[in-house]
Amino acid sequence: MEYRAVLALAIPFGLGIVAFGSALALGKAVAAAMEATARQPEAATKILLNMMAGCVLIEALTIYSLVLSFSLIAKL
Repeated sequence: MEYRAVLALAIPFGLGIVAFGSALALGKAVAAAMEATARQPEAATKILLNMMAGCVLIEALTIYSLVLSFSLIAKL
């Protein structure tokens, strides 16, 4: 099988896996932050700041995989 055919199948499949993993991670992070805020409302600002930092890192990995997929699609 030629590498172009493998790339044409693997790139969308890989992006789907990354998007699914990112959605799960973001959902878990936000749910944990909401539970922590419900337990300690006085620490809501610190919890929100830490949650946003984690969400930014999760999204950065997703964007890196999107950029990588664009560079691989250019090889097709």
